[in-house]
Amino acid sequence: MTRKLPRSFYSRPTLRVARDLLGKYFIRRAGRFVFVGKIVEVEAYRGSIDPASHAYRGKTPRNEVMFGEAGHLYVYFTYGMHFCANVVTECPGKAGAVLLRALEPIRGLERMKLNRTTKGRSLDLFQLTNGPAKFCQAFSIVRNDNGTDLLGDRIYITEGEPVVDSEVSRSQRVGIRTGRDKKWRYFVKGNLWVSRP
Repeated sequence: MTRKLPRSFYSRPTLRVARDLLGKYFIRRAGRFVFVGKIVEVEAYRGSIDPASHAYRGKTPRNEVMFGEAGHLYVYFTYGMHFCANVVTECPGKAGAVLLRALEPIRGLERMKLNRTTKGRSLDLFQLTNGPAKFCQAFSIVRNDNGTDLLGDRIYITEGEPVVDSEVSRSQRVGIRTGRDKKWRYFVKGNLWVSRP
């Protein structure tokens, strides 16, 4: 679980990276807390050829991380209240990213619960990280994490557990208005933390 994915893992076609991220471990160190989760659901976004991608219309101050070196974290704010995190793919100048939609929590669960709990309500374990905004809230991922190099020591991804093809499902992406015909959402069959059945 400790071997970080190399830059070459991310510097590949976005769809391949998306599929291969399943089963990998996402690790976030925040002070004395360490959060670990297994990636169980992702969505691929393919830049200029994908109308659902933030990079479809070119580079902007918001999406410039997507046009940079692969293996960085692209974090954006959505609906005026949530953060979502993506892994940058492809080569510099060719924007691509993989949205981390859901993780199976492994370490740091009690702190994750505190990060996700509002107004003293108890939270079901399966509601901790079963969505992109929930995952970011649980792992304390915010705007300042945008551009983080995943080869560093604060936020990174490691080898994890292999997921064979028979355990992987594909579907249309969730919550988009354009590009809905593309089956670029990948998830682990039967995993209880996948955001949608």
